[in-house]
Amino acid sequence: MKIKVMTIHVDDQAKALKFYSEALGFTKKADFSNHGYRWLTVASPEAPDGPELQLEANTDPAARTYQQARFQKGQPAAIFFVDDVQAEHDRLVGLGVKFTMPPTKVTGSTIAMLDDTCGNIVQLTALERR
Repeated sequence: MKIKVMTIHVDDQAKALKFYSEALGFTKKADFSNHGYRWLTVASPEAPDGPELQLEANTDPAARTYQQARFQKGQPAAIFFVDDVQAEHDRLVGLGVKFTMPPTKVTGSTIAMLDDTCGNIVQLTALERR
């Protein structure tokens, strides 16, 4: 059993694709439409055949309520691993990305949280290497 696709709800798929590809560096993997529905995924360039992140239009009222509640509580909708949180933070700030939490050491890792501009908090994590 493998994880192949995970979904994150976004309020604007075009804006999300721009953010996740241009700021975060993901690569568009799939993009097709059918009768008003758009299937849009991105993948890490480090693992182009690995798991995909579906950027799903948030048209479901229940999903929208859940997304808004997580955002208001500062809970991440997704967690991405990086080698160096501070370096990634600095790179992204240079691109205009807004962080809700600067790089912070916590038990066993360093984390930072950012606003993806599409209704979600995203956490960056670097595990401590021992």
